[in-house]
Amino acid sequence: MIAGKTLENDEYSYGFDAQSGVFKDLVKAGIIDPTKVVRTALQDAASVSGLLITTEAMVAERPEKKPAGGMPGGGGGMGGMGGMDGMDF
Repeated sequence: MIAGKTLENDEYSYGFDAQSGVFKDLVKAGIIDPTKVVRTALQDAASVSGLLITTEAMVAERPEKKPAGGMPGGGGGMGGMGGMDGMDF
C-alpha cells in the first residue's frame, strides 16, 4: 500500500514519513537515506533470500532432548497464627 501510493506520485522526493505516518516531500522534510546503506541492505537481503530459495537442504542443529524434571517439593505445613500461643480454646 505504501509503495503503491509512493509510486503513483511523479515526484522523486515524495514518500512516506514513518515517524509521523504521513506522505510528504521527504527532501523538504529533511529525511534523506544514505544511498549506499539502502543499496547494501537490499543487495544483502536479495542474496540471502536467493540462497534460501535455491538451497535444497539446510544444516541446522538438532534440539537436545532433555529429560523431564522431577516433581516439585511440597509447600510444607501451615503455621499457626502469630501471638496466639497463650490462648486457651
